[in-house]
Amino acid sequence: MALFFVVLLGLISIISTLLLVVLSGKMIPYTDASGQVLPASLAEKSWVTINGVEMGMIIKSRDIRKPVLLFVHGGPGMPEYWLNASYPAHLDEVFTVVWWDQRGAGLSYNSKIPTETMTTAQLVSDTISVSRYLCQRFRQDKIYLMGHSFGTYIGIQAAVQAPQLYHAYIGVAQSVNLALSEELAYQWMLEFYHEDKKNRELLEKAPYGTAAYERIRDQMMHEAGIGTTHTMYSVITGIFLAVMKHREYTLKEKFQVWQGKAFSKSSPLNEEFRQANLSDLITRLDLPVLFFSGAYDYTVNHHLSEIFLEDIKAPQKHFYLFEDSAHSPIFEEPEAVLKILKALIA
Repeated sequence: MALFFVVLLGLISIISTLLLVVLSGKMIPYTDASGQVLPASLAEKSWVTINGVEMGMIIKSRDIRKPVLLFVHGGPGMPEYWLNASYPAHLDEVFTVVWWDQRGAGLSYNSKIPTETMTTAQLVSDTISVSRYLCQRFRQDKIYLMGHSFGTYIGIQAAVQAPQLYHAYIGVAQSVNLALSEELAYQWMLEFYHEDKKNRELLEKAPYGTAAYERIRDQMMHEAGIGTTHTMYSVITGIFLAVMKHREYTLKEKFQVWQGKAFSKSSPLNEEFRQANLSDLITRLDLPVLFFSGAYDYTVNHHLSEIFLEDIKAPQKHFYLFEDSAHSPIFEEPEAVLKILKALIA
């Protein structure tokens, strides 16, 4: 009996320790071989008041003297720092990386944020204000701006309005016309699942544009290899569980990811994004522009992105197609991406 209680207490101790690690939400610092924190490094979770709203951001840098990169995440309302744990992009090898959670999303979620402030114009303004804050904090005249998916819809408009703040704009899975892109994805999946009777029937019974389609869309795209990554076949294991087991989020912050996503999706911002056609709005950028697209990306149609860039006037512009990637080439082919980024800042 005594041995039983010793074993039980040991198990309780182990479980308690694991829970503390999983739920603590403490940032993991950069350390050397002896465990000492690198002197010029930074691993910080912080909140800053931007345009009247407290917004959270995670800043990771091996050396804070490196150029600053502001990452504008997807969604609407879906932060991506958690994805960097499963698919390390290694952006911190080149930059001081700022994983900013947009108004109403993740670390920046607050139920008191007025829904009417969740608009395209406001998020573009927020992006510019965050950029100015970072220039001031890190004493840099300009920073690099990278948007991903929905973040490209916001990021590219910020780059148009305030090109003087940025060395370059980098659009990863650059959005152009979401409605057309989604319709093309549906048609592609009908062909992909042609010999898969079960999934083909599911798609035919839930045509594009219906609520029924929206319920099956994410899982169908991931199973087809055209979702978040080419090899992420499940949104449960690839996204939900990845968020919930992330060590640098507290339990409250993990739930905020889902609260913020739901809040953003129900806001005016979501409908504005779904109806927008950037090719009608943007024809010129007064800074270098790079688009990164995955060959398997039908979440944001890569053909539309390439055509969009062809029509944009810019001092420099480059389109890169990553043959082994779907929607997230910076996470799927990081070595190839870093090679391009290192040349960009050289």
